[in-house]
Amino acid sequence: MEKQNYKNHVRYYPPHHFVFYPVLLILLGFSIYYISRYEEQSLIWTFMTLTLFMIGYVAFMLRQHYALNNQNRIIRLELRFRYYVLTGQRLETYEDILSEGQLFALRFASDEELPVLVERVLKENTTPDEIKRSIVNWLPDRMRV
Repeated sequence: MEKQNYKNHVRYYPPHHFVFYPVLLILLGFSIYYISRYEEQSLIWTFMTLTLFMIGYVAFMLRQHYALNNQNRIIRLELRFRYYVLTGQRLETYEDILSEGQLFALRFASDEELPVLVERVLKENTTPDEIKRSIVNWLPDRMRV
């Protein structure tokens, strides 16, 4: 398995990203085309276009919402546990200061880097992208949806 790092940490779900959405976009494109092509049926094709758009929008939002909310809770708990084991201090004290993006970027840091990075983020308020770029020993997260 390829070693995970900043450049390859994004994960795709092929049936969703490479089948469902492309098919939906093609159908949406055809329905938009047919609105102008068949003026006597433009109301039907407008309805089809809006329906397809709403199906895509709802599918995207629900997929994101349910999976990511659950995973965000798990990541937060995992990070709290790791930080406590490594430092003997509770991470919850800093969670009001750190953004969700910063917390989630910190999950990629190895055990050796995590306490130092947390301190750095608290002092410098670095962005999630800067946090990820500064990680030397990347801790992979292959289970993210």
